[in-house]
Amino acid sequence: MSARLLASGSGDEFEAPGLHIFDWKPIFEGQAGLAWLTKPTLIVILAALAVILFAWRAFGNPKLVPRGIQNVGEVAYLLVRDQVARPMLGKDGDRWMPFLFSTFFFVLFMNYAGVIPVLQLPATSHIAIPIVLALAVYGMMLFLGIKHQGLVGYFKNVMFPPGLPKALYVILAPIEFLSTIILRPFTHAVRLFANMFAGHLLIAFFATVAWWFLAEKLTPLGAGVGVVGFVMTIVMTAFEIFVQSLQAFIFTLLAASYINSSLHADH
Repeated sequence: MSARLLASGSGDEFEAPGLHIFDWKPIFEGQAGLAWLTKPTLIVILAALAVILFAWRAFGNPKLVPRGIQNVGEVAYLLVRDQVARPMLGKDGDRWMPFLFSTFFFVLFMNYAGVIPVLQLPATSHIAIPIVLALAVYGMMLFLGIKHQGLVGYFKNVMFPPGLPKALYVILAPIEFLSTIILRPFTHAVRLFANMFAGHLLIAFFATVAWWFLAEKLTPLGAGVGVVGFVMTIVMTAFEIFVQSLQAFIFTLLAASYINSSLHADH
């Protein structure tokens, strides 16, 4: 049954949230010098400050017997070290922990903004932010690959992995070049962006359904739909927290994998 029929008698139509919910104007309109400060930009700044504050409070003055925030920081550190850094980078894992730890929690805090009251927007649902993060990892990947393997050696190892019949390289070399050198930053960014974008849109849809049918246009027929929307908002929010955590983990895991491929060629 259509939303319009369920809301009949009001003369208005239910309008599902669309792309306009991602279109944020400057917070201080009319202030030319602050035109850059939009809600997504503010969330990025707050996420960066949150990472700095968290690390400073947890590790700035460590105690032999950890307490409070230091306990949380050590558990978080072990999570990134044992699940990302060491499995992906081996003996080099500990050396890359500052970057991987910061990346994981920076992305995580930006993702969690989508379920924090008032903020209620994952900054990574704006494609520009995952692209910048992915390009930073991509630049490091190329720099480290050329530094450790040489310009020719790096591209040779990417396009011509050893141990395969030479005839396969005719097909494999262009595919490897396309997937690793051209498409890698795009797929790295889009994986994060698409999940945050879709999740936020779904939550906004069910929340709008709940508000419309339970508050704006309450009717006996539409009340059931409103209750479903309310329940689904809670369910999708819980699921979104899981996805937000998972995507931060996957983004950092892939970053570690790309760095490892540059540090150590496949032989």
